Amino acid sequence: ERFRDLILLRQMDDGKLSVEGFCVAARAFADKWKRHKQMLPPWSWVPLINRTLLVPNKEEGYLSLEKIILKECPKEESLNEEGSMDYTILEIPEEESLDYCALVQNVEKEAHYYDFHVVYSASYRVPVLYFRGYCSGGQPLSLDVIKEDLPSGSVGLLLESKWTFITQEEHPYLNRPWFKLHPCGTQEWIKLLSSGGCQMTVDLYLVSWFSVVGQAVGLRIPLEMLN
Repeated sequence: ERFRDLILLRQMDDGKLSVEGFCVAARAFADKWKRHKQMLPPWSWVPLINRTLLVPNKEEGYLSLEKIILKECPKEESLNEEGSMDYTILEIPEEESLDYCALVQNVEKEAHYYDFHVVYSASYRVPVLYFRGYCSGGQPLSLDVIKEDLPSGSVGLLLESKWTFITQEEHPYLNRPWFKLHPCGTQEWIKLLSSGGCQMTVDLYLVSWFSVVGQAVGLRIPLEMLN
C-alpha cells in the first residue's frame, strides 16, 4: 500500500492526478472528513462499473455528499476549536417534517438542499466539484438563488479569484445538468500549494484541493485535516 502511494506521488509533481491516485486520495479524504467532522454527514464513495474494455479491472467512482442544507452560523457561534466556520452543513432525515427543515434555514424561507460530488476529470487529470441545489419538492435552484444561499465570502471568491468560476454542464455519470467549479486553473494552484520543496502526498491531495474549492460553495474543512 505504501509503495503504491509512493508510485502515485511521482504522477502528482505537475499538479495533476492519475485516476488511480484519485481513488486513493478520495478514500483518504472521506476518512479524514469522518474523523474530524463526526457530527456532520460523511462523504461516501460511489463505485462505478468500469466502461473501459481495454482495462476491465480499472477502478472508477466519485465522492458524494447529498441532501445538505447550508446554514449560516451567528458570528459569535462560528468560531470553535476547528477554526472559523462561516457555514455549517446539516443533513435532514426524510421523515422529518418540512416545518423543521424551514426552521433550520429560515422560518420564512423554504429549505434548499444541496448535493456535492467530487468527480475525476480525465481531460484535466484533476478532481472537479459538481453541485446542485433544489427545493424540498425537487425543483432545481438557479445559480442566482444558489448565490443567495452562499456566504458573502464565497460569492466574493467566485467574483475575484481566477482559479474558481462556475459553469453548468451535464454531469458525466448522471446525464443531468449540474453546476461545477471549472477545473482549468486547478493544476496551477495545486502546483503553488505544493511548491517550496513541500511535496504533496496522495492522502493530502484532495484535502488541500478542497481547502480552496470548498470555500467557494460555503464549505470549509478543519485545519487538522491538513496534517
